[in-house]
Amino acid sequence: MERLSLVDPADLEALRAVGWISGDVVIAGDLLDGIRMGPDPAGAMRRLGDIARNHPDLLIAALDDGPMASRLIALIGGSRALSAVVGRSADPNRMLDGSLSLSEPGEKDLTVWVKEALVAVAAADLSGEIDMPEAGLRISAIADTAARRVVDEVVADIDSTLAVIAMGKWGGRELNYASDIDLVFVHDGPEADALAASTRIVANLARRGDGGQAFRVDTDLRPEGTSGPLSRSLASYRAYWERWAETWELQALLKARFVAGDPAVGEAFIAATLDFVFPEQLGADAVRSIRSMKQRAEDVLDGSVTELKRGVGGIRDVEFAVQLLQLVHGRADPTLRTQSTLQALECLAHGGYVLSEDADALADAYRWLRDAEHRVQLYDLRQTHSLPQAEEDRERVARAMGYRDASAAPALASFEADLTTKRSEVRSIHERLFHRPVLDALAESKAASMSAAAATRRLEAFGFLDTDATRVAVAELTSGLSRRSSLMRHMLPLIMEWLSLAPDPDLGLSQLRLLLGETADTGSIVATLRDDPAAAERLCRVLGTSRLVGRLVDRLPPLVPTLGDDAELVAWPTRSELVEEGRTRVLVPGDSAAALHRFHAEHLLRIAVSDVAGLIDEIEVGRRLSTLSDATVEAAVLAATRELGIEPRLCIVAMGKWGGGELTYSSDLDAIVVTPDVGDTEAAIAVIERVIATLGGPATGFPSLELDLELRPEGRKGALVRSLAAFEAYWQQWADTWELQAMLRARPGAGDLELGRRLVGISTGYVYSDRPGREQEIRGIKARVEKERIPIGEDPDFHLKLGKGSLADVEWTVQLLQMRHGIEYPAVRGASTLDALHSLVEADLLDRGDQEILTEAYRFCSRVRNRLFLWAGRGRDSLPDEPVDATRLARSLGYTRSPRTALRQDYRRVTRRARRVVEHRFYGITPTEPHP
Repeated sequence: MERLSLVDPADLEALRAVGWISGDVVIAGDLLDGIRMGPDPAGAMRRLGDIARNHPDLLIAALDDGPMASRLIALIGGSRALSAVVGRSADPNRMLDGSLSLSEPGEKDLTVWVKEALVAVAAADLSGEIDMPEAGLRISAIADTAARRVVDEVVADIDSTLAVIAMGKWGGRELNYASDIDLVFVHDGPEADALAASTRIVANLARRGDGGQAFRVDTDLRPEGTSGPLSRSLASYRAYWERWAETWELQALLKARFVAGDPAVGEAFIAATLDFVFPEQLGADAVRSIRSMKQRAEDVLDGSVTELKRGVGGIRDVEFAVQLLQLVHGRADPTLRTQSTLQALECLAHGGYVLSEDADALADAYRWLRDAEHRVQLYDLRQTHSLPQAEEDRERVARAMGYRDASAAPALASFEADLTTKRSEVRSIHERLFHRPVLDALAESKAASMSAAAATRRLEAFGFLDTDATRVAVAELTSGLSRRSSLMRHMLPLIMEWLSLAPDPDLGLSQLRLLLGETADTGSIVATLRDDPAAAERLCRVLGTSRLVGRLVDRLPPLVPTLGDDAELVAWPTRSELVEEGRTRVLVPGDSAAALHRFHAEHLLRIAVSDVAGLIDEIEVGRRLSTLSDATVEAAVLAATRELGIEPRLCIVAMGKWGGGELTYSSDLDAIVVTPDVGDTEAAIAVIERVIATLGGPATGFPSLELDLELRPEGRKGALVRSLAAFEAYWQQWADTWELQAMLRARPGAGDLELGRRLVGISTGYVYSDRPGREQEIRGIKARVEKERIPIGEDPDFHLKLGKGSLADVEWTVQLLQMRHGIEYPAVRGASTLDALHSLVEADLLDRGDQEILTEAYRFCSRVRNRLFLWAGRGRDSLPDEPVDATRLARSLGYTRSPRTALRQDYRRVTRRARRVVEHRFYGITPTEPHP
């Protein structure tokens, strides 16, 4: 018989003995069919046989009790671990007949009672009597009862009054079958008593007994985590929350619930949390900090498709969204202050903070995902949030969820299809959830469910500080009957989400509004927003980070579709390939100046987007800007010679940061120009004048470049171009030390590169010489620069270029060491500051520790200076004073908690360390203390 096909012959007699089988007649046919169609037929049948032998009364009773039989069949199919609890129990019937109390453990060993109570809940859950939220409530009630019993036993012997505060899923009455119980302690009275009592409570809750371990107890949510005391007074908690608490620690208090101990102490704790969890104004940085932590958790999983909790579209997406909206609106609306995710979601919908259809869809998906999580954990009571890897194990989970094979699809295929749908729906709603009601409110739509005040509060929490400008931009983007307007009405909630993740959402929205203006060439941008989410999201992020990028995109909309292609952005042509491309552009008939600037702007946009996206670091930015400048100047020389009809031999020798391959966005192109002999000078001057005019011409609408020749002999008064012999004569007779120092960073940049190499070779005899008094002269010049050159209006205490320990300090120190040792050690010669530092260490002329300190300062200041230019769209060399600007700059650099303060602290830290090295290595001052 098919019904008996899974029954081991050894179990047949046991089943006959309890009346489930009579001769060849299957009395409990429906029950055996339930096992055969269930999650684990073979395993369930073995477990049934064990129960028949050990607890025959249970199976006899089940024959006459339909609900009890359903619970038993569901349990043995869905949980191997809890079936074993039934097998070990002295009185298994009460676990399955509904008579076991979840609030009265009696005198039974706590570990045994906890497991038996879990059996009662799981049997009702797996049989479909109760749903997921009710299962969470009952499991949490088990933990509540256990905590009260343990606390009552312990606190009877102490003078302090103590309370246990449930946190996390326990606090929300949402425990899983294999959850830790998160808790913190608060006390009033002697601290020593409270600490001793809390230690005993944790030990008793986590102890192992006849039933195994009662609970895994997690106390890490207390202030200072594992380093902090187990219990604190309320005054101590307040002090910590006021001064030290991270945003996530306050977010965790949303779930805080008093469960055991002294009610007055416990309720006072809950009341005290409100002002910290729900402040008068939840700052954008707090929201950003929470969201960045969520993103980091997703990044760790790297797109895992088996993770139910933390993966994209998983349980955490729902919980995170709900908690964030509770934090934003909970101050003004006390109804949102509930620990339960589903209750909070219902209240958010009722209050108009979330569209009701979104709330319903999220609640449905949340129940389904949590139900799947329960089924995964129940089988062996393992603390896991991931689906099993093996297909047969995933099929077991699907069947435990109620899926069965059908003609349309097998059970597992249906389950996995629903999982994909639920995840996709959750993530889609999650991405639009925060802004859909806001946009309706801003548009004053009749369908708006959120008040204007609530909309403003949410916009500010998500970084949109200029509500009026936001309202105007939204109206402009969505009004009208065009395809663009229709797309914007559909896409804008998601676009607002992307913009809110940028450092400056107001800037991003403003620039997007300009890009999509009615008169703009918007075709490629609109197509990207519609068809390419990766490129569209990156466009929003970079528009909210950089004014420069906004201007470049405005002039180069066809490049927008490439912004989401990391491989395309990271790939970078060689110098020769770039030079060839630039030359090809200007040889095309037409406006060569416009072609040149377009060539430069296209590659500048790629560099800037790669930089903002974190695909390249500041060293690579400097290298790419420098090689791009080589190619651009080469093309400008070619265009000039063609237009003038002359081809003199010349080389534009790159100097300064261009020469060192360390350009920043704000750097000019410092250079000198050499010809082989005097006869080429006049024609070369004509070409250079045309090159300067072409590079600096603003008529094209693209960023201009300034070829700065002030480092030439005699500066502004000197000739634009000199011959090799003229340069050598000048260095022999007239050159100041600083002019020779400048040649340290010289390299051929454009034109006749061999001619440039000859000039650099000639210069080494003068740069690396034993000329007396040179070091004292260099130190004197540097001291004057420190006193005189910081422009009025820029903050000397936070200057990235000329501040103590910043870029100039590092460069001057390296150059002094190069000039000191370059004669004896040619390997330390070189145009790159960081390469020279490395060479000095390799030659044992500099401590590696000093090199690391100077390198850190140089890279830090270069990175911040670059990002400051991208954000401001113009050259600035000191950190902004205005708090909002400083905060936005810091956010763009990845700072999340107190970003303005953190950026300034990092500046002080790296520059102060660097300055100590500079004072020692450059000024010769003996350090009085070791490096921190």
